[in-house]
Amino acid sequence: MEKEQSVLVIFPHPDDEAFGVSGTIALHTQAGTPVTYACLTLGQMGRNMGNPPFANRETLPDIRRAELLEAVKVLGIQDLRMVGLRDKTIEFEEDEKMTKLMLSFIEEVKPSLIITFYPGYSVHPDHEATGAAVVRAVESLPENERPKLHCVAFSNNCVEELGEPDIVHDVTEVSDIKMDAIKAHRSQTELMVADMSEKIKVQDPQTLAWIRNERFWIYKF
Repeated sequence: MEKEQSVLVIFPHPDDEAFGVSGTIALHTQAGTPVTYACLTLGQMGRNMGNPPFANRETLPDIRRAELLEAVKVLGIQDLRMVGLRDKTIEFEEDEKMTKLMLSFIEEVKPSLIITFYPGYSVHPDHEATGAAVVRAVESLPENERPKLHCVAFSNNCVEELGEPDIVHDVTEVSDIKMDAIKAHRSQTELMVADMSEKIKVQDPQTLAWIRNERFWIYKF
C-alpha cells in the first residue's frame, strides 16, 4: 500500500469506518501515517439497541459515542472529529454548508488521500450526501491541489456501472484489528459478530474474503 502524507476519512456514522475500511486505516496508522476521522453524526437514530438490548433512544447517542472512541483507539487514530450533525438528516443540509465543512477539513488536515463513500453507490441517504459533499469540495480545488479520493461503494449495481474496484487492499495482517474495531460498535454489531465468528470457524470463503480485502474506487472527476 502506498505511503501517504496524511489521510482524511469522512463518514456519517460511527461504525462506517469499521466495516469497509478499518483494515486500511490500521495499515496507515501502523505505517506512521496521521489519520484524521471526521464522523458527522453519532448515529443516534440507529435501529439496533444491542442484543439483548442495553440501550434506548435516550441513551444510544452516549453509548455510540463511547463505542466510536473505543474503535478509534483500536485503529490507532489520534485525530477524531465528532462533528455533531443529526443522524438521518445529512441529505437535508444545504449543499453549500456541507461543501464548506468538507473544505475546512481539507484545508486544515492537508490530506494526500481522502476516503469516503462513492455518491450514487452507497445505499444510505447519509452515505450518499456525505460522499457528494466531499466530491464537491475536492472538485472545487485546482486540479494540481486535489488529494486522491478513494471511495467505498457497495450498492448492487456498483461493479456493473463503475467496473471492478480500482484498488483492493489485502488487510489480512490486520484482520484481528478490523474485527476488534467492528466489535467495538457493540450496540450495532453484536449479532453480526456472532454470525461472522461462526463463519470464520468453518472458513467460509465469502466471509474471509470480506474481512481480508477492502475495495475502493478512485473517483474520476
